[in-house]
Amino acid sequence: MIERINTGERSSAIVKHAGVAYLSGQVCEGDTIEEQTQGCLDKVDALLERAGSSRDRLLQTTIWLSDMKHFAGLNAVWNAWVPEGCAPARACGEAKLAREILMVGILVIAACD
Repeated sequence: MIERINTGERSSAIVKHAGVAYLSGQVCEGDTIEEQTQGCLDKVDALLERAGSSRDRLLQTTIWLSDMKHFAGLNAVWNAWVPEGCAPARACGEAKLAREILMVGILVIAACD
């Protein structure tokens, strides 16, 4: 069975299937890459909880940066957020994001109940 949570016209905030939660991409405005990254991860935390999951159940993450110059700032926040020994498979690349002000977008897949 497929469960869709907070479904809108174009996407769902969470799609659950076969014990896996697929979260929609998260963005957050802020003045620095660290602020934006933390804001994204705060949103991910809330979605993981709603999906019956948590940071220690991360499977895969895809991160898009507007410019790779933000890589170190992203990692500073990311490394503090991911529980030790629970790092997911991760990809990070550069892409044009939906709005000029955005520096980071984060997509997460996690095991769930």
